[in-house]
Amino acid sequence: MQVRVGLGVDLHPWSDDPERRLRLGGVTFPDAAGLAGHSDADAVAHACADALLGAAGLGDIGQHFPDTDPRWKGADSVALLAEVARRVRDEGWEPGNVDCSVVLDAPKLAPVRREMAEVLTAAVGAPVTVTGRRTEGIGALGRGEGVMAMAVAVVTRDAA
Repeated sequence: MQVRVGLGVDLHPWSDDPERRLRLGGVTFPDAAGLAGHSDADAVAHACADALLGAAGLGDIGQHFPDTDPRWKGADSVALLAEVARRVRDEGWEPGNVDCSVVLDAPKLAPVRREMAEVLTAAVGAPVTVTGRRTEGIGALGRGEGVMAMAVAVVTRDAA
């Protein structure tokens, strides 16, 4: 059996659009300002997608869904993640699991972490876990300039 590991990282600054709401891991935070981005700016779904694509040797999310293409304007990032999982499987790889860590101080992820994991697991078709990390005031994220998510994915396939 072949086993490969991929790492995905995504960062988005806060949006200045007062109508935009924060969406992370497929969960909308109705009382939180959103992130800037071409799609819905779901940094968690983006990091998970990049981890899967990297593990399968398929490039990155920007190659598959470029922000220069109007088709992806406002796109649902969880739907993009499901499409990534399909493409990974089409190449003969099977997602084993994805683990994602999100760096932000607010809002708190703990109340919705289980819901995020369920939404992402359904999209990938394999277990996805989500954890949160506080910035402790360090760097640009500690100054409240945005959100970062990092994910690691394992994919497997039978040896040829």
